[in-house]
Amino acid sequence: MPKQFQSLCGQPLVAHTLQALAAAPGLSGGVVVTAPDADPFPLGLPPGFEVAKVGGATRAASVLGGLRWLARERAGEHDWVLVHDAARCLVTPAEVQALIAACRHDEVGGLLALPLADTLKAAVKEADGDHVAATLPRDDKWLAQTPQMFRLGLLTRALAAAEPGGFTGITDEASAIEALGLKPRLVEGQASNFKVTYPPDFALAEAILSHRKTHP
Repeated sequence: MPKQFQSLCGQPLVAHTLQALAAAPGLSGGVVVTAPDADPFPLGLPPGFEVAKVGGATRAASVLGGLRWLARERAGEHDWVLVHDAARCLVTPAEVQALIAACRHDEVGGLLALPLADTLKAAVKEADGDHVAATLPRDDKWLAQTPQMFRLGLLTRALAAAEPGGFTGITDEASAIEALGLKPRLVEGQASNFKVTYPPDFALAEAILSHRKTHP
């Protein structure tokens, strides 16, 4: 089954994501973007949240579909929107609140991110596999996370500009904003806000969620 619906601590992964977002002060609601041919969303949604079947083949296409849906249904181009990856189920309401507080008066917007702590290597492919080509400076390197917060109109224009080229080079919302020559604000997040991707990630996510329940 899709990872978003795999069980963590007795609930689907995405349920933890939605609960964290719904508990964050300052959010008026949310939209879960799914594929147009997706089955009905199997979970109950928090108040103010709804499903929009406007997703595309890529993250950028899905986000753009969601933004256009918001513009039609409930939001204006100057409204702030936060885009979050459903697989980042460990985000906390406090992190979301910190992002909103840091960006709400920013001219561009910004994103949660984590300063790179590990040594960073560049690789070269050789006949017997990958080898280190160089060690790169890490002082100015950050790992992008979500949510990412921008005004609806600005982010829509940024993604629409990349749409004719198939969103080449657009790996997150901030990269689309950067392509317009703008500089999103970096707001330091937590290492626990990782994207559940690989099999071991599920065990780690469950351990963190279990710890939070016993040590609120």
